[in-house]
Amino acid sequence: MPTFTTADGTRLAHHLRGAGEPLAVLPGGPLRASAYLGDLGGLTAHRRLALLDLRGTGDSAAPADPATYRCDRMTEDVEAWRDHLGLDRFDLLAHSAGAALAMLYAARHPHRIGRLLLIAPNPSALGLRATPEDRLAAAAARAHEPWFPEAYPAFRAWLAGEADFDDVFLPFFYGRWDDTARAHADAELEQTNEEAADRYFAEGAFTPDATRAALAALKAPVLVYAGELDGGPRPDLARRTAVCFPNAEVVVQPGAGHYPWLDDPGEFRGRVAGFLDG
Repeated sequence: MPTFTTADGTRLAHHLRGAGEPLAVLPGGPLRASAYLGDLGGLTAHRRLALLDLRGTGDSAAPADPATYRCDRMTEDVEAWRDHLGLDRFDLLAHSAGAALAMLYAARHPHRIGRLLLIAPNPSALGLRATPEDRLAAAAARAHEPWFPEAYPAFRAWLAGEADFDDVFLPFFYGRWDDTARAHADAELEQTNEEAADRYFAEGAFTPDATRAALAALKAPVLVYAGELDGGPRPDLARRTAVCFPNAEVVVQPGAGHYPWLDDPGEFRGRVAGFLDG
């Protein structure tokens, strides 16, 4: 397990899987250990994945200053990681909340990006965000599922701030609620630094106008990848995200939720590998 030290002395770890040209991967959560990404649907057959455990998660150490869990504060962790990998430029894939970090990094270090892949991205860095209405609309499309009658009212109450998070509505985050999805969901609590996650989107993390202006000059190809059934982002929000980049394309994976590599590994692998091969 390779490690490196950031500018503030925090030791971070990353995990290497597969063979071939490297693909740097940022996890979401926020602040969930990279283990949940697995091999990204078999993408290790095409690229050597370098999966970063963000500070305070997985095998990475917690920082001395908890304020450095804020998303924008971690952009220099990514730059230190790139330098540690010995790459002048790298292809960068980020999932969910990790996409906000990837966008900020690309805005600050555009010349370091070869290709940028945003998988089910949280576009908060651009001043965009999935709304409760978005999530409920996506959830309503699952009305035919046997678990829907119990899950939907609990999901609606949680989004309205009237109830706590309830595992009963976890199926809404997956395109298929099967044994693979259940095991993946069961691992989340152990893999996530919940205290740190509360700081990730803290006030001051984002300056959307400046980020949009910087990304408008990004020359690298960008892939914005959404699941058809995902509520955050829904395909429409993914398309609005892509508009912020001059050289972006959007892929919507049929029948997929927030973790599209689990719902149809072959579809995900083929689409992503095709984009990487250019």
